[in-house]
Amino acid sequence: MANVRALRKRLKAIRNIRKITRTMELIATARFKKAMDRATQAAAYTKKIGEIAADLSHAATDFSHPLLETHPEPKHGVLLVLTSNRGLCGGYNSGVMKQTLTRLREIKEHGQTVTLEVSGKRGQTALRYQQIAIDKQFNQFEDKPAFTEINEIADRYIRLYVEKKIDWVNVAYVRFESSSRQTAVLETLLPFAGTEPKTGAGGSEVEYEFLPSPQGIIEGIVPAAFKARLFKCFLDAAVSEQIFRMVAMKGATENAGEMISELSRIANRARQAQITSELSEIIGGAEALNH
Repeated sequence: MANVRALRKRLKAIRNIRKITRTMELIATARFKKAMDRATQAAAYTKKIGEIAADLSHAATDFSHPLLETHPEPKHGVLLVLTSNRGLCGGYNSGVMKQTLTRLREIKEHGQTVTLEVSGKRGQTALRYQQIAIDKQFNQFEDKPAFTEINEIADRYIRLYVEKKIDWVNVAYVRFESSSRQTAVLETLLPFAGTEPKTGAGGSEVEYEFLPSPQGIIEGIVPAAFKARLFKCFLDAAVSEQIFRMVAMKGATENAGEMISELSRIANRARQAQITSELSEIIGGAEALNH
């Protein structure tokens, strides 16, 4: 009887776990839909403002914004790592950490230094385990990163880059490409590079007339394009995390269902064997009394 009791106890525990994973799957699905809407809208805006920044920078040949300039002999930069605060999201964090560790090795090999900034408790824990010092950490970004908070980070990067205190800004995160494809990448945000300039019907670059001045317009549009791209990194990371968690919890729910079916069969067989054994004992006892 003890074996059957143990199996039933295990079945109950697995059923409870399946309820939890199913609930987490539904929550991740709801959050994913909202985060995907924000990421999709931001992608269109980021692409368009990047095109405009590229067009204007190519058209205004007598003026260049400091964010577009590459620093000679780069020595120090910023590596921003975007991970999750919570686990149970499959290989989401491991992909980002692989990109991060590879980039840190490259920086060390080139004799450069880096300011390491990490968003998410999972990334912070992993780097501390590797005994890698973290210079700045963020834990407030979940599935709804606010532009006001990202704007403060972007303003700091812009100031440091213009003052030539940093020579690059890298971001390690999971890029959202579609609901079925998300890729862990390392992206360089500074020096800023917009998309290819748009061309006219004849293949020539679009001509612009600047009012009041090229310098004034570019000084406004380039930082705005950089901020939009940084914000999109956070939005991509948020929606990708929910997709990974949704897939992981769906897999866990299905595995729990399979385990329940298998354990139910084993428990039924054990119970049948126990009943057969008890019947045999009763019949044997009755026959003994008759003799």
